[in-house]
Amino acid sequence: MAGWGMAFLAALLLAAAPAVAPSPAEIVAAAPAEAWQAVPAEELLVLDFAGARRLVVQLAPAFAPTHVANVRTLVRDGWYARHAAIVRVQDNYVVQWGDPTGKVPLPQGVAHRPNDGYERPGLPPGFRALPFADSYGARVGHAGGWAVATDGTAHWLPHCPGMVGVGREMPPDTGSGAELYLVIGHGPRQLDRNIALVGRVLEGAEALAALPRGTGALGFYESADQHVKLVSARLGADMPQAERPRFEVMRTDGAAFAAWVDARANRRDPFFVRPAGGADICNLLPPIRPALSR
Repeated sequence: MAGWGMAFLAALLLAAAPAVAPSPAEIVAAAPAEAWQAVPAEELLVLDFAGARRLVVQLAPAFAPTHVANVRTLVRDGWYARHAAIVRVQDNYVVQWGDPTGKVPLPQGVAHRPNDGYERPGLPPGFRALPFADSYGARVGHAGGWAVATDGTAHWLPHCPGMVGVGREMPPDTGSGAELYLVIGHGPRQLDRNIALVGRVLEGAEALAALPRGTGALGFYESADQHVKLVSARLGADMPQAERPRFEVMRTDGAAFAAWVDARANRRDPFFVRPAGGADICNLLPPIRPALSR
């Protein structure tokens, strides 16, 4: 991967003692401050479920602007906190929450069938393609701190573990954002461009992934007493600064990220006998960490 951060990787190799190739985790740990970008407060969504289960999500308005606008409206109206609960946990697939009755009216200002969440035209600014093949897009790569897939004329977020999507009924329904789900299993990439993705989890996915699986069809809970209430939904921009979670994502246009991608695709650290020489886009989601200082 010539030109993809080889100078950064070479420096790590020279500094290593004994002289072994650094692991991806070591590259992340050694990445300088300028290799990271802060998650903007206006993109933070903080969901607190019953049982002290907190999910912190980064919204993706550049990829699904109307769906994200709906989510923000539902949060600020208090609709989620009044009406939503986890109703479905399907093994190796999703955790889903929304109005268990499906009958509560949505607040004014929510678009019922947004048409801009499946894909976006062209390529995103700063897109850097990977040299690895993909089964669901002509090319995959990264832009602005996100993993991206493209067919050359449009781009979209891939359905990878930790992504947050919008539940919907049959087309032409595209979902409003009143139902959301978290991918907890192997990336169901067949959903790419068929369901809108509105963000990714920064923290807390394990708490939801550990919930009991639903025994009904598609993992739905069969009894209302199994539902896990969503007790609070807030946007980072609306929270006091002292209470606001703070995270950083590795920049996808820098040398540290390039070296990390190379190390993920070509494991040279001592455990590995045979490097793969490639990586799936869901194995190349940009590293995330809590902000180191306020």
